[in-house]
Amino acid sequence: MVTGPGVGCMNIPNAGGVMSELPLLNIIDLVKHFPFGTGIMAKPEGWAKAVNSVSFSVSRGESFGLVGESGCGKTTLARLILRLIEPTSGRIEFEGQNIFSLSPADLMPFRRRMQIIFQDPYSSLDPRMKVDAIVTEPLRAIRRLTRNQRREAAAELLEKVGLRRSDLDKYPHEFSGGQRQRIGIARSLCVRPDLIVADEPVSALDVSIQAQVINLMEDLKEEFNLSYVFISHDLSVVEHICDRIAVMYLGTIVEQAPIQDFSQAPIHPYAKALFESIPIPDPHARKQSSYMEGDVPSPIDPPHGCSFHPRCRHTLNRCRTDAPPLSEVHPNHYVACWLTQGQGLHGGNQ
Repeated sequence: MVTGPGVGCMNIPNAGGVMSELPLLNIIDLVKHFPFGTGIMAKPEGWAKAVNSVSFSVSRGESFGLVGESGCGKTTLARLILRLIEPTSGRIEFEGQNIFSLSPADLMPFRRRMQIIFQDPYSSLDPRMKVDAIVTEPLRAIRRLTRNQRREAAAELLEKVGLRRSDLDKYPHEFSGGQRQRIGIARSLCVRPDLIVADEPVSALDVSIQAQVINLMEDLKEEFNLSYVFISHDLSVVEHICDRIAVMYLGTIVEQAPIQDFSQAPIHPYAKALFESIPIPDPHARKQSSYMEGDVPSPIDPPHGCSFHPRCRHTLNRCRTDAPPLSEVHPNHYVACWLTQGQGLHGGNQ
């Protein structure tokens, strides 16, 4: 079995099976642990292990989905990708350049190429600023643009996201939640980025508005040749917009696959449980029994071995002692589970 879909990922095909010599984004063995119980001049009492040895790559024009329960490390990973926080160890390469080795001055051009869409459209827009100022705020670092040029760029972007030019002179409180998120999307596009990290961009919206925003993001992806890292706890949303998916549990990736393969047959017990949680519109349809029991363990004191084994119905003895590697079980389909390594879901010692 081949391990490590992010390490040395220059030989990993993208979602269409085309070999990519250099991914747009390459995350290699990324780790982030947060200290707790610290005081002035005191050593930390312990560490919260938010992200543990995460590796994956994103090709140009690809949508890569990250799913998992709240607290699994998705948002921490998003902040690391944008270098809003520093890692404990590991690398993030953007077109081959390690962003953590860059000085603040050298990092600026990369920041223009990586933008974010925030989760909450109500708190991510400054209520004291008009839409014109909100959308053009990232452009102010580009000194060669005049105010009229920035305003014209903002007007064009508002039209791209389905709003009107006259909305430039309004304040955020004059818009609905869906309209506010469209403003946030316009702001993320104003510097023409290559990569957008979308952190739960529709979770605060009604279902009908969610569909509108997702369709808009798909259209913009094609028009601007964008790459997305799309973070969500909702598998049905990720299935709609993403080319590949990675499932996170307690700071680690437990399954990674092309979205069609995953939708047809998720393999990891945790991924199966997430997939079964998607509501079925038929009230008479019978759901399969869940593969998941109990609560998520604390990242301060994670379980030994496989982090999922306390909640898994198919735990083997080895699961309690050894952490399984992320291994290729089918072409481009990676799973971190001892059950997939010749044991089967019903094999092995319980």
